[in-house]
Amino acid sequence: MRRLASAIALLLLASTPASAFLAEVTTSVAVADVDDQGALHDALVAAVDDVLHEALAFTPTLVVLTQAAILGGRLYIRLLVADSDGERAFEELQAPPELTPAQPTELRI
Repeated sequence: MRRLASAIALLLLASTPASAFLAEVTTSVAVADVDDQGALHDALVAAVDDVLHEALAFTPTLVVLTQAAILGGRLYIRLLVADSDGERAFEELQAPPELTPAQPTELRI
């Protein structure tokens, strides 16, 4: 019995859990002229670059702009960011579930 417990403990300690990074980040940036499309584009690029280079501790492979709003002179954005493992997890969440017909069962109450 002790050998079995030791073997199980060794297996648990030797295996490492899979890790995936999937984060939603909200940030804002000042916009000089909210009616100027060029200024909005530049502000958006600057905000995304700032998040990717300053706010994350992993290298993203997926960046999705999920929301953008202008309030006053600021552009507020929300980004979904993931690494390659997180991207796979995100794609699995977006895929429709596989429906396989179950074996017919009879339930009697």
